[in-house]
Amino acid sequence: MYQYILFDLDGTLTDPKIGITSCVQYALHKLGIEEPDLDELEPFIGPPLTDSFREFYGFDDETVQQAVIYYRERFSTVGLFENDIYPGIAQMLERLKQAGRRLAVASSKPTVFVKQILEHFEILSYFDVVVGSELDGTRVKKEEVVEEALRQLLCDGNGHDIVMVGDRKFDVEGAKAYGIDSIGVAYGYAACGELEEAGADVIVETVEELEKALW
Repeated sequence: MYQYILFDLDGTLTDPKIGITSCVQYALHKLGIEEPDLDELEPFIGPPLTDSFREFYGFDDETVQQAVIYYRERFSTVGLFENDIYPGIAQMLERLKQAGRRLAVASSKPTVFVKQILEHFEILSYFDVVVGSELDGTRVKKEEVVEEALRQLLCDGNGHDIVMVGDRKFDVEGAKAYGIDSIGVAYGYAACGELEEAGADVIVETVEELEKALW
């Protein structure tokens, strides 16, 4: 049984596709690049924005920073709420909390936005700790986020009662960096085979399967 549970946000607790991809589309447009198909921008869901703009569009550091500014220009007011909580998540969190589990969010999204989203969906109260990245671009790597979440949780476990739940390889890698278990959720945005290749300890297809895996 896992006493300490770290959850990714995007693609794990909520489906942020419209918000994230529309804001990437907006940023690219401001930089003179047109991408009409939001499906093509799905790879931006999960990893740090800076890494994605650099990897997918070959931007230099200055352009990456400008792209992030444009992205947040729309995300902070509109894109933040173009989001849906997955059915069953709130009920699962409530049951875990009632059972005395200690819950955390460990996201690469800036903490200020993470908290706003959790408040919007009325699930912030279930979490003992909420950790994201900083707006200045620090603590964006998942292993850094996991480290800080574990520090704030003051985990006194031996590693076998701690788990990271996420939908991308970055979540699995972040867990492995600290020797804790990982559960990959296949209902998120991982590419086919991504979670298996990353070495997730368990892979679930639905929120219902996830809850069973956490008990």
